[in-house]
Amino acid sequence: MEFIELISINKLDGVILKYPHQDNVDGTVCITGHHLILSSRKEGVRELWLLHRNIDSIEKKENKPVNGIMQGGSLFLKCKDLRIFQLDISSSAELNMLSQTLENLSGLQDPSLFYPFFYRHMHPIMENGHTLYSIEGEFTKVLATDEWRISRVNQNYTVCPAYPKAVVVPKSVDDDILALAATFRQGGRFPVLSYRHNNGAVLLRAGQPLYGPKHRRCRPDEAILNAVVGPAMKGIIYDLRSNNAISQQQSKGGGTESNANYSQWKIYNRSVDDVDNQQQLLDSYAKLIEACNDREISSDKWISRLESCGWPESVRNALHTACIVAQHIHQKAEPVLVHGTRGEDATLLVCSLVQIILNPDCRTLRGLQALVEREWLAAGHPFGARHRCGPYSTAPRAAPTFLLLLDCVRQFLEQYPCSFEYRQSFLITLFEHSYASQFGTFLCDSEQEREYRGVSEQTTSVWSWINQPDELSAYINPLYDPTPSVIWPSVAPMSFVIWEELYLRWSIPQSTEQREEQYGAIRAREQSLRARAHALRREVLDLAAQYYAPQDKQELLLHN
Repeated sequence: MEFIELISINKLDGVILKYPHQDNVDGTVCITGHHLILSSRKEGVRELWLLHRNIDSIEKKENKPVNGIMQGGSLFLKCKDLRIFQLDISSSAELNMLSQTLENLSGLQDPSLFYPFFYRHMHPIMENGHTLYSIEGEFTKVLATDEWRISRVNQNYTVCPAYPKAVVVPKSVDDDILALAATFRQGGRFPVLSYRHNNGAVLLRAGQPLYGPKHRRCRPDEAILNAVVGPAMKGIIYDLRSNNAISQQQSKGGGTESNANYSQWKIYNRSVDDVDNQQQLLDSYAKLIEACNDREISSDKWISRLESCGWPESVRNALHTACIVAQHIHQKAEPVLVHGTRGEDATLLVCSLVQIILNPDCRTLRGLQALVEREWLAAGHPFGARHRCGPYSTAPRAAPTFLLLLDCVRQFLEQYPCSFEYRQSFLITLFEHSYASQFGTFLCDSEQEREYRGVSEQTTSVWSWINQPDELSAYINPLYDPTPSVIWPSVAPMSFVIWEELYLRWSIPQSTEQREEQYGAIRAREQSLRARAHALRREVLDLAAQYYAPQDKQELLLHN
């Protein structure tokens, strides 16, 4: 198929662009296979480049006819990055043609027609982001032990289509057992290692067991889990669903592990059903953005509306669950298995947040990139399906699960502003590029599909661009002071903050940089006072050396 077949009109003069907090722009619209370009040179050069894939919804409003003659109208383009543009067009025929053209181009579903396959980076690539993070590099310390190994049982994606070719599993378990265990887990997602803490406790993830109404048993699956439980200890299984959801799944052939067959494990439920329910999470997101776009109501009502949309509760619930799992690992050194239904949404979200709590590396720029690679891209989060639409439209299987992760990390940044190497602009960049981008990193639903379509060979990785020194510096947190220990987020309702810099950035001015400058000034003042106090203390000790007896001097040293 050629793009020209979808373009009814490729150029249109006299279009008025209206955009909040900006002057109207009278210019010319040009349509390419991937962009809407509006250009004006009447008052200096002003241009808007909008990827068709960024368009989430197109609303057409025709003007009232005059003497029975249609007089054009407006197109409202609602975007996945939360911008809303209004294009005023004087001719009804041109309005309809432009609307149909944008519907055609923004609705393309074949990834091979997306912009990343046509984009060519203008500057030399210093490192290939597609190959930057490997399983060997990510689990170097783990593989140095005698307990774990890399399995390539999924080399041809036949055991689990959504898993990568290589996964880390207990060394005592051979590939035949893994293949048999895969038949017992939803989507073939047998238990694999997600994270190993510095005390030796591990975090595993998987899909739900296919227990079913006949109470099916799978000894190979039990063998995998029992291989990570030491003597005189029990592991912890966290099923991220309510009892009602588990019962519903069991009637369909799913379910949860039985206490009788998994006697070395304690089984708990910690419901984050709203995350695994894609439609419910998307509805919550849509209500959040609707509230953010409607700031004219009173403050009290607006806050109540914000809370009732369900999004803040999803954020707190995800953080709370991650804290509970992290406590088992960090404080009790217990192995933990996490799963929901398919293991591609709530499971990945909780496992990622646990690592941010426990692992200081995940609080660095490169560390967060690696986390996204191994826990989302390699682990088979279906970005293609989940990000098919944003808050202004609906599509089967669409859901903002990855955005929920970014919002949770944003809560960390608010509570621990000095513990993260990256600032929130990095999170916003990931949000934007995960929905619509010139880069291929977030294309498709799995590693298998990306390999089939040649993503690594034919597109540029977003990490290749971000990690260039000139770009990377913009994401560095000026307040960064590494915290080598565990950090625990507050999940109290009053601790939640609306992510103004993302959800409200197009409607109200943002002051993030000014706030960071204020934090920086406070830190600099604190360091200056500490240095001054240290100098005064040394002066006191020097004076003590001259005027006090040795025993008095020792008491003074202890006192100071």
